[in-house]
Amino acid sequence: MELWYSIVELLPFDWAQPGSMYFMKNALLAVLVISPLFGLVSTMVVHSRMSFFSDALGHSAFTGMAIGALCGLGEPTWGAVAFAVVFALLFNLVRRRSNLNSDTVIGVFSSTAVALGIFISTLGGRSFTKFNTLLIGDILSVEPAKVGVLALILLLMLLLWAVSFNQLMLSAVHPALADSRGVKVFWQEAGFSVAIAVVVTVSMTWVGLLVINSLLVLPAAAARNIARNMAQYHLISLLGAIVAGIAGLMTSYYIGSSAGASITLYLSAWFLLTFLLRKKG
Repeated sequence: MELWYSIVELLPFDWAQPGSMYFMKNALLAVLVISPLFGLVSTMVVHSRMSFFSDALGHSAFTGMAIGALCGLGEPTWGAVAFAVVFALLFNLVRRRSNLNSDTVIGVFSSTAVALGIFISTLGGRSFTKFNTLLIGDILSVEPAKVGVLALILLLMLLLWAVSFNQLMLSAVHPALADSRGVKVFWQEAGFSVAIAVVVTVSMTWVGLLVINSLLVLPAAAARNIARNMAQYHLISLLGAIVAGIAGLMTSYYIGSSAGASITLYLSAWFLLTFLLRKKG
């Protein structure tokens, strides 16, 4: 981290001065790791029409937090990760083995997760208020060790993309064709669902449950308006997420707003701009 602090201290901001405001420097590094994660995952979420699924995962992550707190875990986040992964695998299994539409299955799982989370968090007359921070998030509270975890997740996501990008895309566009080509569609979908679950759960504490789904949809949605090919689609989504992430963090610091909400508003403005610039026809 010392190398990172030395680099940040070259920036012309008051919080970048040597020996001070390490929380802001940690937050900037976290944004530079989280933003590419969201930009990358967003392309598959939008391409696979899984935006509601990522929202449901946020609810399951909240339930996992409640279960972790109930079990007395020192770090409830890992309980949330485990629950979200199980949730994602069960969702894919039920969707694969039933005749129900995906949105119906998502609705069943999402509503169940929310109800279970509220039930557990208020069990025995306990107050729900200790979970309020999960709704808004606080990226200024991120610790260097957690940034390292995010960086590892980003590396794993890049490896997943490099190894199975074509299979993932084919499975999303035409599952039957992918199956006929020898692609194990179920495991491709399950692996991607687990990846989304981990990204959502680990990031939720700092981004906030109320806006995390927007960060998984808006980067790619904006990119889709103006991208002319798949390479542009991924690049624009990635860059849009990074720029909005940095701008949102700066706005949050200087005017005292929620970082997650600020990032989302910048992404919304970016989507509106790309919508106006899109080629009609």
